[in-house]
This record gives sequence, C-alpha cells and structure tokens, in this order.
Amino acid sequence: MFKNGMRPVHPGEVLREDYLKPLGMTANALAKALHVPASRINDIVLERRGISPDTALRLTRYFGGEEADAVGWVNMQATYDFKIAQKAVGKAIAKEVNPRAGLAAAMVNDERFALGA
Repeated sequence: MFKNGMRPVHPGEVLREDYLKPLGMTANALAKALHVPASRINDIVLERRGISPDTALRLTRYFGGEEADAVGWVNMQATYDFKIAQKAVGKAIAKEVNPRAGLAAAMVNDERFALGA
C-alpha cells in the first residue's frame, strides 16, 4: 500500500476499464483506428508498457479530447512510474543520498522557483 492508501493505477487499466470495455472494443481494433501496431495497445492494456506522448495524442484525437487530455494521459503514466519507483527504491535512495546543504533555502529565494512563476 502507498502513503495515501491507494495503489498506483496504470493508464492501461484506465484505457481497458473506462474506454475499451464500455465500448465493447478490442485492443486490436483500437490499434487499427490509431494506426499503431496492435502489440503497442495490447501491451498497454496488459500494463506491460507505458503510454508515450505519441500514443496519448492518438488516444486523445480518437476519443475526441483536447490537448489537455493528452497531457493527462502522459501525467497519469508519469505518476504511475513515480509511485512504482518510490516503492521500489525510495527508501534506499533516502538512505544513500544526502540532501545538499543550503540548496533548498537558495531555491526559496530564487524567483525562478517562486510559486506561480
């Protein structure tokens, strides 16, 4: 389990459960519609492969979304990857890598890192 008590959700699960199943659509049919190899979509829905920006753009175009929806697919993948990495190596990294002294304070005073910049 993770800090928030929820398991990470792979975008392939979302694609499978929220798009393909309700539409009665196969991964192969979606791949044909997107003009990508069937193995790409099959691997995504089986959670063996991530969603690339190219695939995100194709999904968004096909399902009638906007640019923000494509970014959402990519962000969902990045969030999933981060949570998996955090669980796998987060504690080890916390033990191995020491924070650089003074960097956080320097960033707080640097306008490039200001909120809303």
